[in-house]
Amino acid sequence: MSEPGALHELSVAEAGRHLRSGALTSVDLTRHALERIAAANPVLHAFVTVTDERALKDADRADHELASGIDRGPLHGIPYALKDIFDTRGIRTTSHSWLMMEHVPDGDAEVETRLREGGAVLVGKLATHEFALGGPSPDLPFPPARNPWHTDHFTGASSTGAGAAVAAGLVRIAIGSDTSGSVRGPACHCGTVGLKPTYGLVSRRGAFPLSYALDHIGPLGWTVQDTALATQVIAGYDPRDPGSARRPVPDLTADLDAGVRGLRIAYSPSWFRDHPVTSTEVTDAIERVLAELTERGATVHEVEPPAYQRFNACGRVIMVAEAYAIHEADLRERPRSYGRYTYQRIASAAGLSAADLVQAHRLRQELADDVQRTVLDRYDVWVTAAGLTPPPRLDSFAPDWPPPPELSAMQTIPFNVTGHPALVLPTGLSGTGLPLGMQIVGRPFDETTVLRVGATVEALTGHPGRRPAGFGAWGTRG
Repeated sequence: MSEPGALHELSVAEAGRHLRSGALTSVDLTRHALERIAAANPVLHAFVTVTDERALKDADRADHELASGIDRGPLHGIPYALKDIFDTRGIRTTSHSWLMMEHVPDGDAEVETRLREGGAVLVGKLATHEFALGGPSPDLPFPPARNPWHTDHFTGASSTGAGAAVAAGLVRIAIGSDTSGSVRGPACHCGTVGLKPTYGLVSRRGAFPLSYALDHIGPLGWTVQDTALATQVIAGYDPRDPGSARRPVPDLTADLDAGVRGLRIAYSPSWFRDHPVTSTEVTDAIERVLAELTERGATVHEVEPPAYQRFNACGRVIMVAEAYAIHEADLRERPRSYGRYTYQRIASAAGLSAADLVQAHRLRQELADDVQRTVLDRYDVWVTAAGLTPPPRLDSFAPDWPPPPELSAMQTIPFNVTGHPALVLPTGLSGTGLPLGMQIVGRPFDETTVLRVGATVEALTGHPGRRPAGFGAWGTRG
């Protein structure tokens, strides 16, 4: 096995092999993660709570189980972290809000239950935007997370600590939520891999809701395989989540080495190519990847989906209307307890009518049907942009919402509207050394093909071999 200083570079599968062979213990892996968190967190602000004591107990239990032949699955003994909107029994869950600072749940979110039953080791709770919506805002109880590639820059969206923690090698796997792109935005801006699974594949129960219709739960990982293995553990039917899909979960890693020969890929540059803020570095990187996929046997065709603005308007109406319904009482009774961004975004929905919401839901179904009929019935996957620019600077955000277009140029909400699975992964770095990314979308419940294409892209770009400069200095053993 490699020297201890490289522990954070082991993938989930590599670490798992070492754990099962006895060459590595979960306690060593967990101590290493905790040391790196302690060293890096004062700079990155990725964690709001670190669960040292529980983590080491769980790691010790994992070691004893693995040594006695009990194997709970691919994350057994692997440290992970949760966005701080997921209920964790006996551990504070704040949703990054003054309103929730004393909230200690008496039960676990379903994804936390599945991770714990799978033998994974919780090392802490991660920074988010207030209620997964209002940020990056300086008037919240914790500072915003910072981008490990350049700490003056934004992490992408509300699974902000998850993106930073995975990019910096503090954990291999972090679990986030995605209502308009909050798994995929941090993946894009932090140079990690983020999967928004098909609506209903992963239970949302026990995650503080933002929008019942649009909320998805998914992992961020350093590699496509890590992300697939994490999804394998957390996916599956939950009868207590009314949006959960009753269907078997396939082996999500089965086709990762299958390549792309014979696959049909749709590409939709009309959404972003002429957008006034789009960076040519983003489009050039995507088109380089598509050219290489063509060389490896895929066919790529440009498609003309429904206008992006229709998805965006539909999703924004549904999101803020449902958020307003969730927060209405507190907005009336304790408005000053909210951060400025959160209040401004949710309170704007007070002017929406029931007719507005009904029409948005009607449009949602129309758009989902249109995407399926015009794109995904004809092609195996659909490639488009995620972020239209490299990550902006944090000090570019003004005190009031909304930010300028260049600070919110993330084209991820269409697939919250339609519910299709969507993977974001790196395509390289900008000229200033900041991450660039692309988005791969698939048919409902066909994560396997999406991940297959993602694994090929990852091999082409060589992404797993790069880390943010300076990450190796964080932690006494790294």
